[in-house]
Amino acid sequence: MTDDWLDSFPQLRALDEGPLSLLKQSAHEAVLAPGTVAFASGQGCEAFLLLTAGSIRVQLTGEGGREILLYRVTPGETCVLTTSALLADENYMAEGIAETPVRALAIPAATFRRLIADSAAFREFVFSTFGERITALVQVIQDVTFGHIARRLAAALIARSAGGDEIVLTHQELAVELGTAREVVSRQLKGFEQRGWVGLGRSRITIADRDALEVLAGSQENRAIL
Repeated sequence: MTDDWLDSFPQLRALDEGPLSLLKQSAHEAVLAPGTVAFASGQGCEAFLLLTAGSIRVQLTGEGGREILLYRVTPGETCVLTTSALLADENYMAEGIAETPVRALAIPAATFRRLIADSAAFREFVFSTFGERITALVQVIQDVTFGHIARRLAAALIARSAGGDEIVLTHQELAVELGTAREVVSRQLKGFEQRGWVGLGRSRITIADRDALEVLAGSQENRAIL
């Protein structure tokens, strides 16, 4: 195994020779195809993943089948639910799905726990990234609970259109990301279209008035627009 993965996790270069050698000897590269379930709700956690390429979507599915996006894990990041499951020796409470081809370094659970116990540098890395992800997760919960759907939808469209004005995305995928029903997203998008802010096509959304969406996304107190 080469050391290329350290480019995504430079903090781990601070590991002493012993812990770093243990990590390299016991870890292996994991490759996931798009759509592969990386972990499922109720499943035990067997490895700590250091993502070096691709994206994993972590989502929660309710009894009625409604899905809520909790967060994404991208290169250089770790999964807060994986860390939590390993530290507490509990099963996963949500599922992770590869959105794109994924490459990751998989550290066996036993090695993870040994490194946590023996290496101050590894502990600092794990807990600092864990804290960052917890903060982001709390923000998601606040947005889902208190955020106005129109503002959150506008913000999602702005974020998704960073590379251009055309977004290839279904209403259902947006609904999962926002933690709401597809019908709610479709109704809001129709309102945006009527105002000339977006154009709607089959699995396609075109940004027509970015300024208007940015104003809505940045507003903290919006009245309902529909």
